[in-house]
Parts: sequence; C-alpha cells; structure tokens
Amino acid sequence: MATKILEVADVDVIRAAGGVVCRASRSGETEVAVIHRPAYDDWTLPKGKIEPDEKPEDCALREVREETGLRCELGRPLGCTAYVDRRGRDKVVCYWLMEVKGGRFRPGIEVDKLQWLSVEDALRKLTYTRDRTLLAQLDLS
Repeated sequence: MATKILEVADVDVIRAAGGVVCRASRSGETEVAVIHRPAYDDWTLPKGKIEPDEKPEDCALREVREETGLRCELGRPLGCTAYVDRRGRDKVVCYWLMEVKGGRFRPGIEVDKLQWLSVEDALRKLTYTRDRTLLAQLDLS
C-alpha cells in the first residue's frame, strides 16, 4: 500500500502582541487608550511585532510603552486576532489587559495621537472590526 504524503505549506506568520490599556476616568468609568497611526490613518490598539527570543508578554509591554509612552502592568490575556496585513502576510496578534502605572504620551512618527475613550466611544472610533470584536467581548466594568 502506497503512503500518501501531505505537503504542508510553509507559511510565515507575523507574530505580534499588544494591550488593551485601561484606566478609570474621574467619574469611575473605564476608559481605553486608542491610538492613531498617521502612516495608515487608522485608529487601533497599541501593538507590535515580537522580536526573536522575546516572550509575547514582554513584547506587549514594550510595544505599548513605545507607542504610548505609558508604563503598564500586565493583566489577564484577552485572546488573539488573526488577519492578513496590508502586505498580504498572515498576522496573529495576542493581547493582554493592561493597567497604567506611569508615563506620559508624547506624539511621534509612528503614533501621533492617543485618546482615552469609554468602551462605547472606543468601539465607534476603532478602524478595524477585529479590534472592535476584541474590545466588545471584554467585561471591563
């Protein structure tokens, strides 16, 4: 009997990590940090590519700090999104809930705006369905 060999496509997946950064407003309502990237003219959650030999959790904290200027504490994992990026590459981004511990936003080339929004306003502001879906499934109350 002949053995059938299945070929598996060699797919390079871009791995990334990020955070849903939260704080309490003056009224006690949960606010979420949403960033604007001028290169894409989009509103999204802070995230970035995982470096070789970097843990996803460490990447998430590093990328949030690089893009927002905020030092955060890692909370619970929130799950991952998978999509094809603008260059046609498969991308998987895993997110963690994060609480701000310090730092301050300063506009830069990659990220020029940060807005603290209620969950409802963030859901309206976010450009991508995948970001809205991730945020909508969270219980941030």
